[in-house]
Amino acid sequence: MKRYHIPQLGPDPASPFPAPGQSNHPEGLVAWGGDLNSARLINGYRQGIFPWYEHGSPILWWSPEPRAVLIPGAWTPPRRLCRTLRQGRFEVHLDQNFAAVVDACAGPRSGQTGTWITPAMHRAYCELHRLGHAHSFEIHDGGQLIGGLYGVAIGKIFFAESKFHFRRDASKLALAVMMRCLQSWEFLLADCQIWNPHLERLGVRLMTGAEFRQVLAAGIDRPDQIGSWQARKSDVNLADW
Repeated sequence: MKRYHIPQLGPDPASPFPAPGQSNHPEGLVAWGGDLNSARLINGYRQGIFPWYEHGSPILWWSPEPRAVLIPGAWTPPRRLCRTLRQGRFEVHLDQNFAAVVDACAGPRSGQTGTWITPAMHRAYCELHRLGHAHSFEIHDGGQLIGGLYGVAIGKIFFAESKFHFRRDASKLALAVMMRCLQSWEFLLADCQIWNPHLERLGVRLMTGAEFRQVLAAGIDRPDQIGSWQARKSDVNLADW
């Protein structure tokens, strides 16, 4: 069995990450350890590195290659989803109930016995939201939250973390709103991290590590939109798709 040398992060939240693209781990594991301090998380995301681990495991930090992404302005919703969008029967909110979205994303899913959104992860992303760096797109019906997604925004790059639905297509509606808003705000990229067939059906494409880092470098130092996000009515009006 091949062994991989994966560096351990130091205790200082400002301690540097290993450079992405240099790990020989086939799935892009670049480091382990450290903590989920907000400064460390932001430092990681700025390099395209994110935490992903299970309860009982040390914190694992990843930068997979190739990278699954969505390009604002070059994305169109699937035809069937367009029909649902044009019904216009759902309400859209941004950053209204971030913690509830994370709660729902951490809930049980078909075919899964656990969740990677541990209590520590939940607290860490809620703190990023409090600081104005993490955001949620929420779909409501009759005042009830039925779907949504959350992620982290730095510069003009959005790092999508997780989505959920309690009603068919509700998470896809949140994705469509996210993409329209990101296009309106001139974001360069929505990072979806790891490819899977479901994401491919939603229009996710793959970038090489070098391509991803090039776009990341172009967008990460642009002005941040820190604080609670507000969308134009035209961006969240589902009926005009």
